[in-house]
Amino acid sequence: MKVDVLLGLQWGDEGKGKITDVLTPGYDVIARFQGGPNAGHTLEFDGIKHILHTIPSGIFHPDKVNIIGNGVIVDPYILARELKRLRERGANPERNLMISKRAHLILPTHRLIDAVEEASKGKAKIGSTLKGIGPAYTDKTRRQGLRIGDILAGTFREKYENLKTLHLRMIESFNPDPEILRIEGISYEEYEKFWFDSIEYIADIPLIDSEVYINRCLKEGKKVLAEGAQGAMLDIDFGTYPFVTSSNTISAGVCSGLGISPRNVGRVFGVFKAYCTRVGSGPFPSELFDETGEMLRKNGNEFGSTTGRPRRCGWLDLPALRYTVMLNGVTDLVMMKSDVLDTFDTVEVCTGYRIGEQILDFPGYETMNHSIVPVLKSIPGWNMPISNIKTWEALPEAFRKYTEAIGDALELPVSVISTGPNRDQTIIRNFSGQRND
Repeated sequence: MKVDVLLGLQWGDEGKGKITDVLTPGYDVIARFQGGPNAGHTLEFDGIKHILHTIPSGIFHPDKVNIIGNGVIVDPYILARELKRLRERGANPERNLMISKRAHLILPTHRLIDAVEEASKGKAKIGSTLKGIGPAYTDKTRRQGLRIGDILAGTFREKYENLKTLHLRMIESFNPDPEILRIEGISYEEYEKFWFDSIEYIADIPLIDSEVYINRCLKEGKKVLAEGAQGAMLDIDFGTYPFVTSSNTISAGVCSGLGISPRNVGRVFGVFKAYCTRVGSGPFPSELFDETGEMLRKNGNEFGSTTGRPRRCGWLDLPALRYTVMLNGVTDLVMMKSDVLDTFDTVEVCTGYRIGEQILDFPGYETMNHSIVPVLKSIPGWNMPISNIKTWEALPEAFRKYTEAIGDALELPVSVISTGPNRDQTIIRNFSGQRND
């Protein structure tokens, strides 16, 4: 068996959580392979909305194993809060959730470093979620980070205090405003206490050598779905650097994030919105600054599930999609939030980037360092609600033409279409990808 991968093709917030939840019945194991609590995966069913930050989106299927992989970074405080909400809603994560011992920890001081560094950048801010993601990954690459497995050792508190001392020296060098040194609205000291209490709260979640577990599952013929966070245009290497996240969000990150061989990667589900959004700073060629952009934001409820910040909105960016399809070896396209465009008489798509006299059809290295004018193409809208439509054939002809135009541009059919936030508002066409065997 091979590991199938589900990831975002834009700047995150594409709707990966819903599709992971929809596909989970066809898998035995769901595993997150990168990112941390800066993610916000939203699931909606039975009239209830669930937002997951660290836990894989298959958690509401009690017969499926969910794994937080070694490439994920974990804040015990946020994880404990997430577990508490799950238990209140009838889930039993201690039975179907496991965490890699190699997953790194986000310390309270990581969040302070994140805050003071972001504040020091002034207008050059990257739009950090202030969850301590960058500083935690920095400590990982500097070989001084703490991992979940270290909690089991008798020297954990000593290691923690040593790293905390280094962090506090760094923080003091910024001479920060005392108000910045609050986390989740409380003092650092209070947060640190809750952080250690949270380690006790999550103690019933099994810690495992996840790379061994997953590879054994593959040998036993079990089906594994790897769930990514953020989006390919936020990849640390290939995204709109430096306005990116701190991990590899593309399919190559699955190998290091879960400990599997490249030859064991199977189908790749690439998830994208029928338009584009972005949170924080950075290039966004097709961004709309007018009432149309505001309508997209309102219709799509485009506010960050992690930060609550309003998302920047714009038309679908085909050059960026073409680029991320290539990077990820996408086999199946998944289009989300199609219903948000229901009220538009005309829908536009960005087909290229104009830089001076030159038109580019992909976001190259130089593209993000120049003034870009998007080349737009108008497509007739369908101007009718599609949220209750259950089959491809029943969708409006204009919608089908829009979808097919995207597939033609990307040389890959759209296999899955989401027409609303609920599980059952999903139309699955024939998958084009390779078999998982």
